[in-house]
Amino acid sequence: MKTDFSPVYPVYYEVFSEEQEKEFSKVFYFGYGTDVEEAKGKINGLIKKGSIEEYLVFDSGEEVRIDRIISINGKPGPAYDEYDAFALACLNCNVGAD
Repeated sequence: MKTDFSPVYPVYYEVFSEEQEKEFSKVFYFGYGTDVEEAKGKINGLIKKGSIEEYLVFDSGEEVRIDRIISINGKPGPAYDEYDAFALACLNCNVGAD
């Protein structure tokens, strides 16, 4: 399931820039649908694909769409709130609460 790209807050570009200075980064992100995936290694930069989609590029060649990043080296990313809501979804139901 491909989702439309959502613009990210400018503060995340500062985080991405800081992480590029490190020799190793670990990113958790939404891959296909709600599948959580991991990318790790040296972040080489940020590239744009198409008119608006942006990706972090790792030295391994992996590319991670920035609006789907859940966390980057333990810091919440643009998709953290979506992940948190997804993780707590079953706590919002009333199954068996009678």
